[in-house]
Amino acid sequence: MKTLKKTLFILVAIALSINLSSCEATKNANNKQKGAVIGATGGAILGAIIGNNVGKGGNGELGAVIGGVIGGGAGVLIGSKMDKQAQEIEEEIPGATVERIDDGIVITFDENSGVFFETNKYNVNNTSQATLDKLAGILAEYSDTNILVVGHTDSVGADEYNMTLSKNRAYAVSNYFIHDKGLSSLRFTTNWFGEQQPLHENNTAEGRAKNRRVNIVLLPNEKMKADAEKEAGN
Repeated sequence: MKTLKKTLFILVAIALSINLSSCEATKNANNKQKGAVIGATGGAILGAIIGNNVGKGGNGELGAVIGGVIGGGAGVLIGSKMDKQAQEIEEEIPGATVERIDDGIVITFDENSGVFFETNKYNVNNTSQATLDKLAGILAEYSDTNILVVGHTDSVGADEYNMTLSKNRAYAVSNYFIHDKGLSSLRFTTNWFGEQQPLHENNTAEGRAKNRRVNIVLLPNEKMKADAEKEAGN
């Protein structure tokens, strides 16, 4: 009887959450269903952050922060919550690229999506503040997530300089959320790659603009996982 109830619970959870699949993020990967049947490392999320350069300078600590996929009924519940959050982000910030991958949400901001930096600068400008303010409201609403901020640059300039620039830009975004918007510092991990992980060709102005980017990755924290396990009866 307990097994039957758990099976019915999972089927109902999937049915209730199916309406969310209309947004672009959930079209990319139906994670609330995937989470119930697979277990994996965070490789797919890493790929979204650093493109085809996984294994070429990728940060081991970064992979550890991302972790793996939660399976079973808990995975269904977590996937549903993350799908809902991704949909809200897409609706609130239409210029950002929002992807649902594994149990996480990967948000990519480049120079065309509302969060950008002046040349050789890393302060969060007024335009970027307006976009980050919208995202901060959603992050505050969904407090049971950890937040990873990753900075990148194009290939113009010395490698060492770009590494520092991407670090400063990543910390500028994290610090804005923490000091200006009041989000808990315990939720944040910050990383940077300079020019080492391009997603696009650096030999065109358009490609360089897309490589000057900041990724924000949202991941279920231990509380969300524990609550989902308890609710699913695992």
